[in-house]
Amino acid sequence: MLNLFLAGQISLVGFLILATSLLLAISIHEMSHGLVAAKLGDQTAKLAGRLTLNPLSHLDPLGTFFLLVFGFGWGKPVPINPLFFKNIKRDSALVALAGPGSNFVMAILFSIVYRIINPNFGLIYSTVLLFIYFNLLLGLFNLLPFGPLDGFKIVGGLLPLELSRQWAQNELISLALLFAILILPVNGVPIINFILNPILRFFMTLLTGSPFA
Repeated sequence: MLNLFLAGQISLVGFLILATSLLLAISIHEMSHGLVAAKLGDQTAKLAGRLTLNPLSHLDPLGTFFLLVFGFGWGKPVPINPLFFKNIKRDSALVALAGPGSNFVMAILFSIVYRIINPNFGLIYSTVLLFIYFNLLLGLFNLLPFGPLDGFKIVGGLLPLELSRQWAQNELISLALLFAILILPVNGVPIINFILNPILRFFMTLLTGSPFA
């Protein structure tokens, strides 16, 4: 995204719209983790000031740099203490699911707004479309079953106890696999694109009538 701006392929206004849409999607994602954790008995995120939509509370410097330059990145992990949960395995999975779940809810809600808005309102129309796109992208990416993504924790919560423990022991291996699919190219295109883009296009078409991606 930053590369496109510096190369003059998008305007300052376009860059700000892209950045704002993406940062808001990340903030909703991270805040939702903390909100569900608080509902389940863990106030750690609340005490850390993470139950907010302020992007500054959720941005990880390195993750933000990767996001702007390479198109993928991460937010600052929300502090969670599973010892406060009544059912650690189940509640940890619910907290993990809250992040991508909130992004999907936002995508659905704003797809309704998108279909109501007159296309002549170009700037608003484009901003809503981008917000839908980034929420879907963030939600789908985080559902991948690789540590430390939410999908890894969700799978762990669904598995029987012994298998869940074995699954957790493979988090570093899954992290290495995640970096591999993010970085390694096939015909010059990162592997992650082949995984996410068809799914992203399907849901964008379903919600907005346009594949966009």
